[in-house]
Amino acid sequence: MILRPVSLDDGAFILDLYNRPKFIQFIGDRNLKTGADAENYIKNRFFPQMEKLGFGNYLMVTKEGNQKIGAVGIFEREGLDVVDIGFSLLDEFEGKGYAYEAAFKIKSIGMDDFGLKKISAITTKDNFSSQKLIEKLGLKFQRIVTIPGDTEELMYYESE
Repeated sequence: MILRPVSLDDGAFILDLYNRPKFIQFIGDRNLKTGADAENYIKNRFFPQMEKLGFGNYLMVTKEGNQKIGAVGIFEREGLDVVDIGFSLLDEFEGKGYAYEAAFKIKSIGMDDFGLKKISAITTKDNFSSQKLIEKLGLKFQRIVTIPGDTEELMYYESE
């Protein structure tokens, strides 16, 4: 798998990924309705963090076939003191090890190349596949949290 920073050319893919039922259920509705919405989201949400920190959101692309299959990244999130690893995958590529491979690689880059001491992850209480992947990455459940502006209680994990 290849990981590369998300670009404006990925607007149509982000629009598709972010409007999948599982994305909306487990991550949230980002209210992206058009390609222009997705491009603005990339410009206003992804680019500033990449410029500020040097890392952010990356596209997962298969080596064979050069197919866009998901996204993974390390994010500064309001309400969390430790940067957060996040991942999303098109349904048809779930259960094949892609999300773990990408998340493991991005976690290593964050810690080895950017000197991060800790990485966190959040997930909904009913997203068991994400919980399993987060634990496989070596993060441990710490507590229940809520993110500012949201009422949903999330499970918070952190590396040791």
